[in-house]
Amino acid sequence: MPNITLDEAERVVQAAKAKAMEMGVKLSISVVDARGDLICMVRMDGAPWRTPYVSRGKARAAACFGVPSNDLTERALQPVFRAVMEVEKGEFVPGQGALPIFKDGELIGACGGSGGTAQEDEDAARAGIEAL
Repeated sequence: MPNITLDEAERVVQAAKAKAMEMGVKLSISVVDARGDLICMVRMDGAPWRTPYVSRGKARAAACFGVPSNDLTERALQPVFRAVMEVEKGEFVPGQGALPIFKDGELIGACGGSGGTAQEDEDAARAGIEAL
């Protein structure tokens, strides 16, 4: 399984952080590999304490299913999905704010944000991914 490199993940985080600053929001931004394991994360000065966990959980959800985390929101109440969230002990967040990262058509990871509105979180993640 191909995965995002640390260098690539750092570029994503920096571009996402720049977008957050442009929007005037204080985010935590996480990049995970294709399996959902954390590669790097940044918590901007002033971002709420909970945002690192949420940004990682959104990114993990996007990576595990290969779709934007927002696409998973409606499924969140289904029994199988609830079981996945329980097994993952809160480290899986099916809410808007993360996008999968593809390279040459293959999933290599995901980027998630937390601290702004759900749309701002996703916009920052998109800007980070587009920097690749």
